[in-house]
Amino acid sequence: MTTPAMKQFHEIKALYPDCLILFRMGDFYETFYEDAVKASQILEITLTKRGKETDGTPVPLAGIPYHALEPYLAKLVRANVKVAICEQLEDPAKAKGIVKRGVVRVITPGTIIEQTLLTEKQNNYIMAIWYDEKTAGIACADLSTSEFFCTEVLKNQIPHELVRYSPAEIIVDEAVKRTPASFIDYCQKKNIFITYSPSVFFSYGHAYATLTRHFNTLSLEGFGIESKRAAICAAGALLFHLKETQKSPIESIRKIRFISDSQYMILDETTLNNLEIMKNLHDGSVQCTLLNSIDKTITPMGGRLLRKWMLQPLLDKDAIDNRLDAVDELTKKIVIKQELAEYLDKIYDIERIASRINLGSGNARDLLALKYSLSWIPKIKNVLFFVESSMLKGLSSVETAGEIVQLLEESIADDPPVTIREGNIIKREFNAELDELHDICKNGKSYIKKLEQQEQEKTGIKTLKIGFNRIFGYFIEVTSKNLGLVPAQYIRKQTTANGERYITEELKQMEEKILSAEEKINLLEYEIFQQIVHQISEQTEKLQTIAHTIAIIDVLHCFAETARQQQYRRPEMRDDFDIEIIDGRHPVVECIEKQYIPNDVTMTLENRTMIITGPNMAGKSTVLRQVALIVLLSQIGSFVPATAAKIGIVDRIFCRVGARDDLSHGQSTFMVEMNETASILNNATDRSLLIMDEIGRGTSTYDGVSIAWSVAEYINNKIMAKTLFATHYHALTALDKLPGVKNYNIAVKEDKDDIIFLRKLISGGTDKSYGIHVAKLAGMPSAVIVRAKEIQQKLESESEIEAKLEDAPKIKNDKIVQKSLLGL
Repeated sequence: MTTPAMKQFHEIKALYPDCLILFRMGDFYETFYEDAVKASQILEITLTKRGKETDGTPVPLAGIPYHALEPYLAKLVRANVKVAICEQLEDPAKAKGIVKRGVVRVITPGTIIEQTLLTEKQNNYIMAIWYDEKTAGIACADLSTSEFFCTEVLKNQIPHELVRYSPAEIIVDEAVKRTPASFIDYCQKKNIFITYSPSVFFSYGHAYATLTRHFNTLSLEGFGIESKRAAICAAGALLFHLKETQKSPIESIRKIRFISDSQYMILDETTLNNLEIMKNLHDGSVQCTLLNSIDKTITPMGGRLLRKWMLQPLLDKDAIDNRLDAVDELTKKIVIKQELAEYLDKIYDIERIASRINLGSGNARDLLALKYSLSWIPKIKNVLFFVESSMLKGLSSVETAGEIVQLLEESIADDPPVTIREGNIIKREFNAELDELHDICKNGKSYIKKLEQQEQEKTGIKTLKIGFNRIFGYFIEVTSKNLGLVPAQYIRKQTTANGERYITEELKQMEEKILSAEEKINLLEYEIFQQIVHQISEQTEKLQTIAHTIAIIDVLHCFAETARQQQYRRPEMRDDFDIEIIDGRHPVVECIEKQYIPNDVTMTLENRTMIITGPNMAGKSTVLRQVALIVLLSQIGSFVPATAAKIGIVDRIFCRVGARDDLSHGQSTFMVEMNETASILNNATDRSLLIMDEIGRGTSTYDGVSIAWSVAEYINNKIMAKTLFATHYHALTALDKLPGVKNYNIAVKEDKDDIIFLRKLISGGTDKSYGIHVAKLAGMPSAVIVRAKEIQQKLESESEIEAKLEDAPKIKNDKIVQKSLLGL
């Protein structure tokens, strides 16, 4: 027989069939049936049973304590499980019949807000994607910070947006199930949670209405998206989804930003990976990355903003110079920089605290952290009073939110518990009614004694006593010989052997106050707490502005501190083609190697294609990457690892280096290389910077040389982009006959049978690869090295003889390849 509670569970499960239901029953969240089996496996908890079905089949059951939800929730979210929290909606002690229950929140990887489940310095984005034949609308939100923005791109650029924002979850039209899109494969490969939403929510009319209702506007003109149909479809669907899953109006989202591609450089996945900007190629961690080498941010907000700036390098010279001016001032005004660091270190994550407060999950400790953080804002304002750069001056106008600090100082206890329903969170003297209850709770016995004395005096019964038992509560006891003195307002309650027991209205009121004081304290404190939260929520926009200001100050301070610690210099930003770097260094490698050899690189229209030759391990790839990283650092507003640098702003950085298979998609090393190269050739412009390393190495020598030659020639003659082209095909040095191409090599010093890598980029090509020397350094058995030298000498001698024959039927070395290709 199905119990009322199980009937209730089935009704809720029918509404949320794709969710694992955490069903609150007393002190536990219970799971049933297939949910219980899944939960027991993922959470490693005991699988038991609760009763039986009508056919006698046991009902699987697994539960977790309600107060320990977060660690279990973390495991479910990491396993990409969609969870519905089903709470008791009324006090079980006061419920008539079955306790009312309902889903209060649906949790997916993209909607978590719990601090313990989030990475401090990384956003947790949920992204909605809508597209037609050409255009894609992209909308992103981070519930933990209340950030909400959208953009429009070409349909084939959807993967770039996925890389840029690394969402934990995407929402797409359920129609995509019938005609799968290529980016779905990417999401599955990257373990991005996919939610298929009904098509109606993506429809323009529904999406537009969702947005205007939420922002309480007649149009979307004020947000700059009125004409952005694709972006509206995505943004409206995303906002509707968030409201549905959070069972909340999401009031912390107060605006939507439109991001234009004309503002920022696009960094594709290949470039991000090959330059190791956010993750290294070894283990995918942040160690030995550009981010790790420059991240000196102090606050979580600053850490998240630094990631955004790194993934969105600026394209506007004035905007870049504004940042550089601010960094320049902080590097020179050491006292101001040190004071900012001291105050930033006192500030908690205002952004996420404000969001938790708005979403109803904030606690008293969050409010204390908010108070403490906001109390330092006036000091930061005072420090910025003395700055001169326009960006820092603008930041100095930040509001201080003193009224919030005062409210919290007066109301919230200094050491409150984590829970908000168990009292001890409101200070004394903040609320008169609460103070009275505390007084009653603390001095209940003295109140009773005082009342007893009053009644003795009123009645003249000196032996009158006030007693208590669990059955009758408090009572007035009068002995038999004094019954004639009992006042008429006394209500008889019980007859005893020695007299009578009475109650009065005053005593009953006192009893109710004493016995229910603690419960009332907890309830009243919760109500007062919610009132305080509401008052703070009304100032959400102010808090968000303060948080964003602190984040910007933090990142600018980070750039200045990195420049100080690592001897970075300010780049000169230009709108022309040229790049000139003096004594440039690789920002990551120099943090690892004690002695780093700097290099100069100059690129102009006449020197736009640099063919770089030299042996493995000499440092070709390092030089290539350091140029790209210096340009990227410049365009995010950072100083750079160089003695001096003039940077002509580039629209894109493309990086094709290394060799790897993509076996999951059935692609060989060479196919991956060709795909990436093709993408560069089809998307680069004459304002792009191209880093090309070992093109053509994944196939035969003749195929490889031919492809590498053709690619380099096409880039130089057709695209005319700034290009660093490293190769082991020495035949390519003949390309310096073309206008714009120059040869360079990484210098090597020969010492008898040994070589010394000088790590220095010099003019001119080389025809030596020193492969056998490198093999020797790698620890190859000496017999292999000796035999390799014998074979090399034999091949070279045969090649020289054959090269002298005018009618030689075969090409044996790079010099012949050079001659043949130049004759084409």
